[in-house]
Amino acid sequence: MSLESVRAFFAAHAPDIEVIVTEASSATVTLAAQAHGVLPAQIAKTICLRVGDRTMLVVTSGIARLDNRKFKDQFAGKPRMLDAEEVVAATSHPVGGVCPFGLPAPLPVYCDVSLREFEEVVPAAGATNAAVRIAPRRMVELTGAEWVDVCQG
Repeated sequence: MSLESVRAFFAAHAPDIEVIVTEASSATVTLAAQAHGVLPAQIAKTICLRVGDRTMLVVTSGIARLDNRKFKDQFAGKPRMLDAEEVVAATSHPVGGVCPFGLPAPLPVYCDVSLREFEEVVPAAGATNAAVRIAPRRMVELTGAEWVDVCQG
């Protein structure tokens, strides 16, 4: 179902972008990089977080780590990662397939500047073996995301 919502999202908003389904799992950064022949840093990992009563998605480079101080300064609170059930409830996507596309209801999406160094990144697409290849700026445009600097480095 989640994969289908992502396919429907791209059919409606960006029919030129193909959802790629692989035989192998791409549920982790390492597996996704291997499956798609890219650097781990080019995997756009989507993290589902809560700050207070606000749920949000933060998309970062696959090798980036959140910087608690930068995050707290940006969002005025400490991030709490949602558990697997909460992630599915908020996004309809399973852990390992979470992405900012095809959501059941709008969520704020933030893309970390760590993605800007790449012409193309590979975020998941609603399943643990599905992804898309997309320019970071295009992902921001399609999802209504905001650029932030919340990772270490």
